[in-house]
Amino acid sequence: MKQSHLVIVANTLPVRRVDRGGRTGWETSPGGLVSALAPIAKREGGAWVGWTGELDRARQPFTHEGLLNVPVTVTAEQVAGSYEGVCNRMIWPLYHQGVRPPEYHRRWWRQYVETNERFADSAAAVAAPGAQVWIHDYHLQLVPRLIRARRDDVRIGYFLHIPFPPSELFAHLPWREEILHGLLGAECVGFQTKTDAANFARVAKRFIGAKRTKAGIDIAGRSIRVDAFPISIDTERYATVAARPDVVAQAERFASQLGSGRKVLLGVDRLDYTKGIDVRLKAFQQLLRNRPETKRDAVFVQVAVPSRERIAEYKELRRSVEELVGSINGTHAEVGSALVHYLRRTLPFEELLAMYQAADVMVVTPLCDGMNLVSKEYVATRFDDTGVLILSEFAGAAAELKDALHVNPHDANGMAEAMARALSMPRAEQRRRMRAMRRVVRRHDVHKWASEFLDALSH
Repeated sequence: MKQSHLVIVANTLPVRRVDRGGRTGWETSPGGLVSALAPIAKREGGAWVGWTGELDRARQPFTHEGLLNVPVTVTAEQVAGSYEGVCNRMIWPLYHQGVRPPEYHRRWWRQYVETNERFADSAAAVAAPGAQVWIHDYHLQLVPRLIRARRDDVRIGYFLHIPFPPSELFAHLPWREEILHGLLGAECVGFQTKTDAANFARVAKRFIGAKRTKAGIDIAGRSIRVDAFPISIDTERYATVAARPDVVAQAERFASQLGSGRKVLLGVDRLDYTKGIDVRLKAFQQLLRNRPETKRDAVFVQVAVPSRERIAEYKELRRSVEELVGSINGTHAEVGSALVHYLRRTLPFEELLAMYQAADVMVVTPLCDGMNLVSKEYVATRFDDTGVLILSEFAGAAAELKDALHVNPHDANGMAEAMARALSMPRAEQRRRMRAMRRVVRRHDVHKWASEFLDALSH
C-alpha cells in the first residue's frame, strides 16, 4: 500500500456507497470536515482512514477523486459497544455537561479499545516516515497514543469537535486516565474554545500529573501543544450558492408559502437532546402567550434531522418535540395557518440555503455545543446583511459571533424576550450586527482553520 505524508483519521471515510441505476459506487460525502480536509489531503498526496459504514466488511484501500481511502473493518459488536455504547451513551452526554446521565459498561469499553486499535493499525500502516497524522473527534481518543506506540517517527495531531467537560464531570469517567494518556500521545491537541483547552489542561494536571506550560502541557519529558482552534465553514461556498438566482427565488417562494408579511423564525438541528429544541419551542409558546399579536405576525419553522433513533432518549425527545408542535398549533393556530412548521428530515443543500434566506430570525439555542456551524452558515448566506441570530451562550460559536443576541438556552422566558426583540429589531441595527458577524466568518473560514492546525502541528 502506498504511504502518505498526510493522514487524516476520522470515524468515517469522506465517501459513501451509493446506488446509481443498479450499479453501486462511491461519492464524496457532504459536510464541512470533508470539504475542508479532502482538498488539502489530495494536494499533499494524502490518505484518509475511516469506516465505510458497512458491518463486518473488509475492503482494500482505494483512490477516489485523487484521495487514497483506507477502510477500517468494524464489526457489529464493535459498533454496538464502541459507537452506540461508549460514544453515544457515555462520552456524548458526559462531555455535553451531563445533560443526560451517562452510562458506564466495561463490555462497551473493551469494544472501544479494540476499535481504536484497528484505526491505529491502519493509520500506522499508511503513514510515510515523518508523516503528519491528524485524528478527529471523541470516537478515537485512544488512537494518538496507540499510533505513538507503533510509529514514534510521525507527528500526531488530535482535534475534538465536541466540548471538553470541566474536571468535576470528567472525574466521573472510570477510564479517565486511559483517555488522557491516549490523547497525550499527540504533539498537538486542539479544541473548539479556550475554555475546553483549559478544562483539558486542568484534568491532565489533576489526574495524571501533567505540568501546565504557556504552550500547553509537559509530561514524561514531552511537550504537547494544547490550544483552541475554532472550526468554521466554507464561507465562500455558502455565500456563492446563496446568491444564485434559483436559490433566491426558492427563498422567496418559502416566504410566500409561510405567509406574506409574516416574519420567519427558523431552527435547524439534528434531533438531539443537546440542541434544546424542546425548550426553544416552549419559548415560542411563551412568546405567543405574552404577545398575542405574534400569531398574526410570525411563524416558526423547525427542521429536525433524524439522529440515533434507536436510542431511548432520542425516541423520547422526538415524542416530546412533536407533542409540543401539536400543542402550540392546536392552541394558537387558525385554520389554514400553522404557527409551527415541523420538518423531520434532511434538506438538500440548496433548499437549506433558501430556508436560511427566508428566515428573518435564526434561533440556535443548544444546551451545550462544541461550536455549532448552523449559526455560521446562516450568517454566511445573509448577503443583504439583514436577519437576526439568536445564539446560545453555551455554543462555542458565541465566543466569535459577539453581535448575535446571546441567550441562556435553559431560560424559556429569556428566549421568548429575545425572540420578541429580534422580531422588532430595526433594519439599521440588524445590518450593523450582521456585517460584523459576516466579517468574522469571512476572515476565519474552514480552510484557515485547517491550515492553522496543520501549521501548529508542524512546529
